[in-house]
Amino acid sequence: LCKNMTIKQGDTFPDVQVFVSNNGAPKAASTKELFQNKKVVLFGVPGAFTPACSNSHCPSFVRSVSELKNKGVDLICCTSVNDIFVLDVWAKAQKSEGKLLMLGDGNGDLAKALGLDFEGRAVGLGVRSNRYVLYVDNLVVKQVLVEDKPSDVKKSTAESLLAKL
Repeated sequence: LCKNMTIKQGDTFPDVQVFVSNNGAPKAASTKELFQNKKVVLFGVPGAFTPACSNSHCPSFVRSVSELKNKGVDLICCTSVNDIFVLDVWAKAQKSEGKLLMLGDGNGDLAKALGLDFEGRAVGLGVRSNRYVLYVDNLVVKQVLVEDKPSDVKKSTAESLLAKL
């Protein structure tokens, strides 16, 4: 499914406009500005409120915040090809407020820039992000863990990443 994956270990993270929530309103943000001079964990999910994302993937990061911070991680971000309004409500449902920064990628620009987008039209999803986790240190990609298919939640969990840090 990720035949076009372009991001790899050692690459510079692309500067892409994403959206964060600013008191419930969308605010444009640059990945370069967000990630520069920081150790960042970015995990991508196919969609907020979808079963694997809500029941397994996101909760693995919510419960692992302390362990990730103890490994020197400054910022833990979640992205999806959803608007920031949806991600804001999902963050509340996941009890991740103050723990994860949601990055809305409503147009799929970030997923495409990373080469981690997939076509989900066959099941009514349109273009989506594959399921993955990246570890980025001052804009340099240090780890790339991508699932073989978006419904899998094995390689891209917080626990899988922690084992490699």
